[in-house]
Order: sequence, then C-alpha cells, then structure tokens
Amino acid sequence: MAIVLDVIHVLEYLWKAAWSFFYHGDTDAEIWVADQAGKILDGKAGTVAAGIRHRATRNGYSTTERKGADTAAGYLTAKKPYLDYQTALTSGWPIATGIIEGACRHLVKDRMDITGVRWGLDGAEAILTLRALVSNGDFNSYWRYHLNQERHRVHHTRYQDPTHPQNDQITLKEALVIDQWVSNLSQEP
Repeated sequence: MAIVLDVIHVLEYLWKAAWSFFYHGDTDAEIWVADQAGKILDGKAGTVAAGIRHRATRNGYSTTERKGADTAAGYLTAKKPYLDYQTALTSGWPIATGIIEGACRHLVKDRMDITGVRWGLDGAEAILTLRALVSNGDFNSYWRYHLNQERHRVHHTRYQDPTHPQNDQITLKEALVIDQWVSNLSQEP
C-alpha cells in the first residue's frame, strides 16, 4: 500500500508559491494553482517544483520575494515519493483526509468521548469493531461467522462430523436475538 499526502496540504504549499508570483486577490493566482494541482495529480510534482524555481529565478525575485516559491518547491521535491495520486485515485483511495477524519469522528469520537465513560483498550477495541461492522452493513454476516466459529470452538468434540447441520446454521432463536441486538445497536449515537 502506498502512502499519499493529503492533497489539501499540497494545495496550501501551491498557494504559498502563488503569492510569490501574484498579488493577493489576483484571479490569475487561482488559475495558476489549479493548473499546478492538475499537473501534480497527473504525477508531475517534480516538473512543478522545477517550474516554480525556474519562474522565481527567471523573474529575478529576491530571497524574500521568492520565499513562498522556494518553500513550495522544496516541499514538492522532498515529498515527491508521497505524491502518487494517480495510483491512489485509480485504486479508489481518498487523497484528502476529510473523509477519514469524518469516519473517525463518527466511529470513534461520537461513542468514546461520552462524558463520564472510561474505556480500557480491550473494551474500546470491541465496541469500535462492532460500530464499524454495523456502520458498513457487515454485522449480520460477521455475527453468523462469529457464532459458527464459537460453536466450532466450544462444541468441536461434540460434533465431530463437519457436515452436521448445527455446525453451519444458526437457530431461529439465535437469529431473532441477533436481529434485536443489531436493531438496538444501530440506534445508538
């Protein structure tokens, strides 16, 4: 799996470079940033960094004037191995952390950050696993698997025959208990 930097951070550095080349409020800066961002998304971060440095040098900017440009070019050069957005986008991975931060808030903070509640590592991990299973719609499949695994573990000596019907099916009573439990769980915050 590749590590990819949040594209929002990359855009922040491009804006630093833009303010070396454009006056604040100049609409051409927005067009320039969008163009450079497109090149980076196409895998040309090295070319963008070189172009930024070249523009600052060609226009004879002083050290102070080109500070934002040099900072951006240095960032793009140093982080180039982590700017493979083509692979990330092709693989369907998020390139900005907003979606991940939102999921963390939904799954973790909303449940774990309740006033007066104290969590141990094992309990927190168990609750978060269940919340993730409920949120992504996989709980019923997981629970069937869990019950079958538990039945196999507990009753292995009793049911030697792996084709015994009780080894791969849950009872109606178990299914009703599970459905009620899932309904209650999905109504939690």
